[in-house]
Amino acid sequence: MEKNQKIHCTVESCTYHNKDKNLCVLEAIQVTPIANKKTMKPDESMCASYEYEKE
Repeated sequence: MEKNQKIHCTVESCTYHNKDKNLCVLEAIQVTPIANKKTMKPDESMCASYEYEKE
């Protein structure tokens, strides 16, 4: 994997969301399938690294 790859993110409620740049600040994320969902579209997966930002 290249060192300069970026994971764009607009999920503002996630702890790892960089609000200024709309980037995920984790070095790696875990992507998992959604159970019983085989749409062949992006809604078939989700970011399992999501963590709710506590205010």
